[in-house]
Amino acid sequence: MSQRSQLRKERHANERKGVSSAIQRTTRQSPYKMRLVIDQIRGKDVNEALGLLKFSKKHAAVQIAKVLNSAVANAEFKSREGNDSVDVDTLYIKTAIVNEGPALRRFMPAAQGRATPIRKRTSHVEIVLDAREEKKPRPAPAARKSAGSTAKASGSTRSKK
Repeated sequence: MSQRSQLRKERHANERKGVSSAIQRTTRQSPYKMRLVIDQIRGKDVNEALGLLKFSKKHAAVQIAKVLNSAVANAEFKSREGNDSVDVDTLYIKTAIVNEGPALRRFMPAAQGRATPIRKRTSHVEIVLDAREEKKPRPAPAARKSAGSTAKASGSTRSKK
């Protein structure tokens, strides 16, 4: 079985467990530039990530926001289809990957009738979402005395200069 088939099989197995994903292929943007943006949102909550992408100056943020919105819509559709309830506020970005796609080869005229090749790079963006477990609020710890009050109580003899 090829590596691509194994990845697809693993992704479908994860989707049955409640994980939703979205993939955009051959985005006309360099993978290096896309990774600069995707590294900022990896592991964050969906709402926080969308806020970061909305106010980012990078063009890659627009493309990544489309994929993220698609992944959220896939999660909502999947929950409706399976009669489950999913809260969008509990979703977070489990994995976010940018791979290199096929390069478009173009040629630029050069001196003395030659042509120099230009590679217009493309990217594949994959975002996988999962729901966070809701944390139970911990009881507040007992109030501790501040460090300054304990020093005075112990009779510190430090001189002030």
